[in-house]
Amino acid sequence: MENVAELEVDVMFTDETEPYDGPEGIDVVVGPTLRSGTGLVAGMIPFGALLGRYEIPYYNYTTKRGYQRQPAMSRVSAFATEIKKGRVDFPTAILLNIRSKSAIAAIREGKLSLSDIGNGATAFYVVDGQHRLLALGKAVEDGHRQLLDLQIPFTCMVGADENEEMEQFYQVNSNAKAVRTDLAYALLKKRAETEDGLVEALEERGRAWQVTGQGIVERLAVESTVWKNRIRLPGMEKGDTVITSASMVSSLKPVLASPYFSRLKGDQQIRVIEAFWEGVRNVLREAFDHATDFSIQKGVGVIVMHTLMPEVLELVRDRGLSTTDPEAYEAVLEETLTKTSGETAEGDVVEGVDFWAAGAEGAAGQYSSSSGRRVLIAKLRNRLPQMLD
Repeated sequence: MENVAELEVDVMFTDETEPYDGPEGIDVVVGPTLRSGTGLVAGMIPFGALLGRYEIPYYNYTTKRGYQRQPAMSRVSAFATEIKKGRVDFPTAILLNIRSKSAIAAIREGKLSLSDIGNGATAFYVVDGQHRLLALGKAVEDGHRQLLDLQIPFTCMVGADENEEMEQFYQVNSNAKAVRTDLAYALLKKRAETEDGLVEALEERGRAWQVTGQGIVERLAVESTVWKNRIRLPGMEKGDTVITSASMVSSLKPVLASPYFSRLKGDQQIRVIEAFWEGVRNVLREAFDHATDFSIQKGVGVIVMHTLMPEVLELVRDRGLSTTDPEAYEAVLEETLTKTSGETAEGDVVEGVDFWAAGAEGAAGQYSSSSGRRVLIAKLRNRLPQMLD
């Protein structure tokens, strides 16, 4: 292979590490140099060849040395559990550095020999990928020694100092952009439909509701007379939509956690949610006919109404009414929604549909913060009817 050098690995272990009988050397591709002149090599290395001979340069506030944050051990443990169950792949490269100056000469000669570096010092400094390595280490410590042979893709700087490591660490982490929540939910649902064991893993982590919620929201966005063209799915233009799919999914968490609703089948859940919102629309029709001018179908309204929905469901059932009948919700919620009042930003008192007007003309916007939503939920909850004797 062109531009391939031999990276000879003399594996070094701590006293507590059981020896790993790995290869004497691994092939690496010699890459381009960085702007600083630092060389790069890339390849695949067995985890056992890294174990015991890498160091993570954590930031020390006393000495002002290092730059890495301390690991989130809960994340390491959760990742290790997934690794042990065979649910994780390692397609992306970790970023390492060999600080030894002798490595520069070695790479210039087209060969990098670790036996020439450090005289017993740690060979690799981890610039990016600490949680992956720590999770693998924990899995090996828990008895999964087959992971020592797991091939890890890596890119390694050769001869960079700590300042250059820090610069690359900053570039990798500051320029990385998290996946948008709406897309993350959509991808999670798509994976759950085809990936064996994923639903079970999500249940173990308390996240299965996100898949269920995404499925409900995707159907509402297409099928619902109340929500069609109102929910913005990933990749959609804003248009007449008033709420993102991610916000809608997140708002459903208390509904999905309620004992009654959680035991319904998918089609039943759709009918119940549709009936609930049709009942609300019957009471506040103007707010739904002109959705962009009101807050009831936006974040604050949806979060508040879905938080109350489990209680409303129980009130409907207590009265012997059907949970798929919009008129049942209208009967339970009418007085609550028509009598709820509040002050606008200008100090005027408004109630009913005017309470939900967007902007300065309404009062709902005064409750958009998390603490404000708690107050509004309590205000509405106190107006709900009592259970029948």
